[in-house]
Amino acid sequence: MKRVLIIEDERSIAELQRDYLEINGFSVEMEQQGDIGLDRAIKEDFDFIILDLMLPKIDGFEICRQIRLTKDIPILMITAKIEDIDIIRGLGLGADDYMTKPFSPSEMVARVKAHLARYERLAGLGVRNQDRISVRGLTIDKASRRVFLNEHEINLTTKEFELLAYLAANLDIVLGKDAIFEKVWGMNAVGDVATVTVHIGKIREKIETDPASPQYIETIWGVGYRFIA
Repeated sequence: MKRVLIIEDERSIAELQRDYLEINGFSVEMEQQGDIGLDRAIKEDFDFIILDLMLPKIDGFEICRQIRLTKDIPILMITAKIEDIDIIRGLGLGADDYMTKPFSPSEMVARVKAHLARYERLAGLGVRNQDRISVRGLTIDKASRRVFLNEHEINLTTKEFELLAYLAANLDIVLGKDAIFEKVWGMNAVGDVATVTVHIGKIREKIETDPASPQYIETIWGVGYRFIA
């Protein structure tokens, strides 16, 4: 039975989500405060997170960002806001999908099932959380820190390798430039997010047949990048 954590401060909405999910065979836990929800999301083994944006203690944006630093489970963002900037920000921090209130509980369940099926498919391909990631002729060996394209070794700098490995480990997830910079360069690094763009360009020159039409690293304009499955 798949475990779902709902982090939602409006109890009536959380209970509606829980009821529909339980009817469809999910085990559901609920938390109303952001800090407690974040703690449980990181420490416990959940298969899916349904995350409201406007929460007490810690908002959904920060929760999403912190979850993505350690886990790659699917995150569905629920928001009462409809501004594009909020949606872009949420996706950029690593949310897989979003729904705006009010929403159809049946559609929510369908999206949960669809995202879980996609994650299971990717896990079945052996491309998530592995020391060796292989996608369409490109192989990233984390243990030896070596990269091969169609069996020919590609020479990358330390940061280029770490950036490529991080993107590939989060296959098909949109990662924001800020999140990438923090993960690869660290919070105390000297520089700015433009560094990410420069390094992406250098990696594309080495692994893409046509860097202007990339097959591996896709630019999500206004948000960041995604490694394509």
